[in-house]
Amino acid sequence: MRNFINLADIDKRELRKIIDHTKSLKEKGSTKDLNTPLTSKTLIMIFEKPSTRTRLSFESAMQKLGGHVLVLYLKESHYGSKDESIYDTAKVLSQYGDIVMMRTGKHEHFLEFSKHLEIPIINGLTNLSHPCQVMADVLTFEELRGPITNKKIAWLGDGNNVVYSLIEAATQFNFQLAIACPKKFEPNKKVIKWANNKKANIFITRDPKEVAENADAIMTDKPISMGDINVNKKQKKQLLKSYQVNKKIMKLAKKDAIFMHCLPASRGEEVTNEVMDGKQSAVWLEALNRMHVQKSVIQWCLKLL
Repeated sequence: MRNFINLADIDKRELRKIIDHTKSLKEKGSTKDLNTPLTSKTLIMIFEKPSTRTRLSFESAMQKLGGHVLVLYLKESHYGSKDESIYDTAKVLSQYGDIVMMRTGKHEHFLEFSKHLEIPIINGLTNLSHPCQVMADVLTFEELRGPITNKKIAWLGDGNNVVYSLIEAATQFNFQLAIACPKKFEPNKKVIKWANNKKANIFITRDPKEVAENADAIMTDKPISMGDINVNKKQKKQLLKSYQVNKKIMKLAKKDAIFMHCLPASRGEEVTNEVMDGKQSAVWLEALNRMHVQKSVIQWCLKLL
């Protein structure tokens, strides 16, 4: 059974296959004869966290492939309640659906639920990682700037779940990842150790100008993530203030460098409007590409690739 949980768990050749298949789907366009391999298939989506792009992209992807979608929220089902165990819920879902997408808080919760499922599961987001987003980032970069191999991708700001998946992607797709962040908000140490063992081209610094210099793409995210429950938000925003992506930072990158953001954005904090809405911004294509990547991820999980 193929689960899509973390990029590190999947062979790099399979990840490349997913990206290349997505490009092929986009080139062919949307036709009923070519793109409805999931007729009679059902995707069950579980949301513990609010969602815009994840909800839209997965539901649109499944429908365009000819499949059906069922959505479960915590308040509308026994899932996550004391009335029914995770084991029992997983067994029921395995009978009603063909594949599950879960967007949740604790990564450990996601893994525990996945153990009891008899159908594949996709990580729509956890506090640890955000693999589908980063696959869309790779696709977006390659559409606009060609192969991502050996390119320099710069990250400014919080070392959050997106960075976790970016580190895995840098290792699997062989690109350079330069991260600028405060020491207090460095990326997960385990994934850094994993990447170092794989001899990935990754370095971390406190200097945003250093990572932006000659970069092919600059990326960032909100200073306060959904998982930041027990964090002093005011203090964190203050520490990340100097990591804002603005016109001066973009000028340090290559002339054709692109700006990417997973969204939602806190305009005026981690990024200025000038950059967000500027000619180098790829954020809207990046958001749309979530849907295209999701098509291929779903088909890969169902062994249709």
